Amino acid sequence: MPVFVPINLDPLPPAAPDRAAASRLGAGSFSSMYDEPVTSATSDAELAREYISHGELSPKSIANLQKELYRFLTWCREEAGKTFQQLNVGDLNLYKEFIRQPPPAWISTTKWPRNDPRYRPFTGPLSDTSRRQAMIAIKGVLTFAEQTGYLRRNPARLVRNVRAAHASRITRYLSPDAIAYALAAAEARPGDTEATARQRARDRFLLIAFAQTGARLNEIVSATMGAVYSEGDGRWWLDVLGKGNKPRRLPAPPATIGAYRDYRRAFGLLEQTSRGDRMPLVLSSRTKDYVGITDEAASEALKAIFQLAADEAAAKGDGDSASMLRLASPHWLRHSMLTNHANSGVQLKTLQDTAGHANIATTAAYLHKTDHERHDEILRSNGDRGIK
Repeated sequence: MPVFVPINLDPLPPAAPDRAAASRLGAGSFSSMYDEPVTSATSDAELAREYISHGELSPKSIANLQKELYRFLTWCREEAGKTFQQLNVGDLNLYKEFIRQPPPAWISTTKWPRNDPRYRPFTGPLSDTSRRQAMIAIKGVLTFAEQTGYLRRNPARLVRNVRAAHASRITRYLSPDAIAYALAAAEARPGDTEATARQRARDRFLLIAFAQTGARLNEIVSATMGAVYSEGDGRWWLDVLGKGNKPRRLPAPPATIGAYRDYRRAFGLLEQTSRGDRMPLVLSSRTKDYVGITDEAASEALKAIFQLAADEAAAKGDGDSASMLRLASPHWLRHSMLTNHANSGVQLKTLQDTAGHANIATTAAYLHKTDHERHDEILRSNGDRGIK
């Protein structure tokens, strides 16, 4: 039976000497048989901590990286019985297959804390997409180990990435009708107490802000009140910090600003604040103290609205909207915003800048207009006459 003991993978303090040395690294190889290592790490776990600290990552990215590296470090110890220095190409290919179908002893459908004896690294087999991301993380830490001189050779250089099928079109988005059901459900929630009134106003703001700005969940949850502002010309903006700590400012339509003001009033705040206001943008409704909530709490709040909206759509006979809403997550609102604007004629370059996509091909996946036109043209044709 494998032993799943906690491994400290917390990032190093900003002033730690190991991190300072690692931050001086650039691209390319920094080790040879004559070089002195620029890391003082004496174990694989210490090296992994340096790697996590090396990049300026969001809390969510750090958590994902910690999860992947914990799995790999545990596999190295429990299954391979090797350290990073002892791994070869065959070992890494074995791990790539291991995560496709982890043994039952490595799986728990309940996500226990890592210090709980019932904790298991997996909740089930990984999809090809998840395996691809896992191997990218593993290859990243081993490349970093080579660059710092911790490894003299890097077997990951000879390991191919997992191939994962990519959809040519985004399909996880909500139609305008489904979004309308969600908005009606948010507005219909009870607000007879101070706490429920705060929650209703906050969740309505969240729903509208995600649906209209196309921001990612973490981008809004980690923003501050001062991130919503106008420069005096009637245009309102929402400043967010995207992937790779890249700042972006998103157009904030009137409905978003109206919901923002209603939300602030419900919490006893002035309708507008200064750009220097560091109060969290998304506040807990359970306390009178102005404290922020987690990504998970914001996600669950919106999912609850989607379920109420799905029930209402089903009751009205709108099965399409109901099925969408039952599957939806907050990220679907981002897809919805980009899809609806792409098919309404907004230039892809404009949407690329708003979405924070590095490649415009990613943005193009939201464009369904030509598909719709093709569908309608086929159905207008008489080519299938005789079939009733």
